[in-house]
Amino acid sequence: MMKKKDLEIALEKVRPFANPDPTLEQYPTPATIAADIVFNAYASGDIEGMKVLDLGCGTGMFSIAAALMGAGMVVGYDVSPSALEIAKCNAGTFGLDIDFRQSDVRAVEEGADTVLMNPPFGSQKRNADRPFLDKAMESAERVYSIHMANTLDFIKEYAEEKGRCVASYKIYKYVIPHTFSFHTKAKQTVEIAAVLIQ
Repeated sequence: MMKKKDLEIALEKVRPFANPDPTLEQYPTPATIAADIVFNAYASGDIEGMKVLDLGCGTGMFSIAAALMGAGMVVGYDVSPSALEIAKCNAGTFGLDIDFRQSDVRAVEEGADTVLMNPPFGSQKRNADRPFLDKAMESAERVYSIHMANTLDFIKEYAEEKGRCVASYKIYKYVIPHTFSFHTKAKQTVEIAAVLIQ
């Protein structure tokens, strides 16, 4: 199986959004962070041979990472047709068989072993991440998800309300490039938390 560095190098080839939609908070998941999360999930036995859902898959970063690490089946859901077109092209570049489907996350009705997701942080639309959290916890025993680090206490409480727990988390520095007109800086660095909910 791939080493983490090789996975990261491969994920650098994943094309980002062509015209990102600010209302959907379409920011790319950096290859370094995606590789680290998926490699750790793989090391924990949550990827290889497993069914993996990527909720809010965007252009397919997590889906492709999971497939490269030997997932048995990968299904990526996103509401954006343009993001899914790029995701399909990205999967094709790697010769991967990934099932990408257009759907609102609330309408997803299938289960999986593992969910990987980088949901909207709720910066543009308050609580935008909640339907993703609800669906992820409903769909799988193991959920790997990215959130703003300053919302970690809320995520822990929210998981506990649903009878789940944040088993572990890791803080990353995330550089947000100047993507939208309301961005005032060339780039901004924020802290994000990758959590494992089980």
